[in-house]
Amino acid sequence: MTKLLKIRNLSISFTQYIKGLNQKELQVITDLSLDIHESEIIAILGASGSGKSLLANAILGILPPNALVSGSIKYKGNELTNQLRKKLKGTKISLIPQSVNYLNPLMIVQEQAIGTTQTQEEKEEKILRQQKIFKEYGLSKDVNQMYPFQLSGGMARKVLISTALLNNPDVIIADEPTPGLDQQAVTETINNLINLKKKKVGMILITHDINTAIRTSDKIAILYLGFVIEITNTKNFKDNGEKLLHPYTKALYNALPETHFKLTKGTQPSYHNIPKGCPYQENCPHKTDKCIKILPELKTINDTQIRCHHPLIKGE
Repeated sequence: MTKLLKIRNLSISFTQYIKGLNQKELQVITDLSLDIHESEIIAILGASGSGKSLLANAILGILPPNALVSGSIKYKGNELTNQLRKKLKGTKISLIPQSVNYLNPLMIVQEQAIGTTQTQEEKEEKILRQQKIFKEYGLSKDVNQMYPFQLSGGMARKVLISTALLNNPDVIIADEPTPGLDQQAVTETINNLINLKKKKVGMILITHDINTAIRTSDKIAILYLGFVIEITNTKNFKDNGEKLLHPYTKALYNALPETHFKLTKGTQPSYHNIPKGCPYQENCPHKTDKCIKILPELKTINDTQIRCHHPLIKGE
């Protein structure tokens, strides 16, 4: 499969002022590496504040001015510079935003979908393409003339997905596409996202819902305190989760009602107090002195990448 995005050692911090003019650097994403291939959905899973949406913003180049960024993001082998981002954003790299409030309440759907065009011929061509895609997603011609307040939650999601497809993107970033939807709309949205793989689209699905990640993705990347701590095939989230190697990933899986419904104590630490060693050490039942003192590197075991000194390898 073609590698669409290659992210290596991405770190993002913010310069903040504390107590007057004193500055402090707040590290929010650390040493993040990730690949996105065509016809593949990789889910970025983590609690609120773990850095998921910040990763999307970094790819799209919409970080605030006080962000300090290091590392590399490449699109098809080319460094994703600001100049290249402007060329690709909305065309080859598209966003399905988190909120339907992204739609302009003062514009009809069709005007928002086709955006600005240079010529009448280009406009007519884009309208034909937009109507074809809308039809594929079960949106009638009546939707074209509707305002966002006239759409149901499911219809609005379909409009956002359809609009993201208008320019035949290679990469789609879907930022929390299911919150607030009823179960039928969630299922429809998930099926719509899965069907995008047939168009050879590579997708980053950002979510805090482990069930949505399991039902939709091919791989799942677990974020904790801005660190990728495990990247594993989604098929490993089954049975007793014996192929899940990180204690946090296993705890997430065991907390599901359909598995063991076993909840663990503790919360994600603050970014103001990131531990020196393993980011998960405060809540890990397998913690040792090594975990406290040394940050584990992201290493590969079988089909999994894991950042842990003591991976849960069955039989060891």
